[in-house]
Amino acid sequence: MTQDNEQHDAPSSLFSTVEDDRAKKLNNLIARAMRLLGQRDHGEAELRRKLLTPPQPFSRPSSYKARQNPDARRQATPKEPEEICPDQVEQVIAYCYEHHWLDDAKFAERYIAGRSNRGLGAQRIRSELTQKGVDKEVIAEALENCEVDWCTKAYELATHKFGQPLPTEWKEKSKVLRYLLYRGFFQEEIQSIYRDFED
Repeated sequence: MTQDNEQHDAPSSLFSTVEDDRAKKLNNLIARAMRLLGQRDHGEAELRRKLLTPPQPFSRPSSYKARQNPDARRQATPKEPEEICPDQVEQVIAYCYEHHWLDDAKFAERYIAGRSNRGLGAQRIRSELTQKGVDKEVIAEALENCEVDWCTKAYELATHKFGQPLPTEWKEKSKVLRYLLYRGFFQEEIQSIYRDFED
């Protein structure tokens, strides 16, 4: 009778170990998500990509003796990165949404505000947000609702770089054009700095 009880206990303890391991991995993923979101805002796709990438195990730099001893080097094998379960990543993403830590619309708004303050235009910001996996409709709505005057921003950037008054000779004017295009401003906005800001 006691053997039967022992046999029934064994699988349940094994099962609980597997469940404990899954819970530990899930908690580790939530901790990683919190750490990543604590450093800066992320969009859903960017956070998912980072969570699906296994963290690199930390290895201490080898001491002088270990560098001198080739046998010690052979014995120290790097640990395999632990496998990340996509289902658990989806659970973490859902958990982040539940707690309002993740919101692509707010992320896009903050990203636009931050990047425009660094002198980037709407075209470049749109491209960067697309690369980060933010939905095109979310980007379009955030750009439409932002309070950035892109023409004024282009003018301020151009006068800061090239001085005032802006150059009018074609060779110098083309430098202004190329510079602002590179920064992500549209052609119409660049033309407006000569048309609308003339003294």
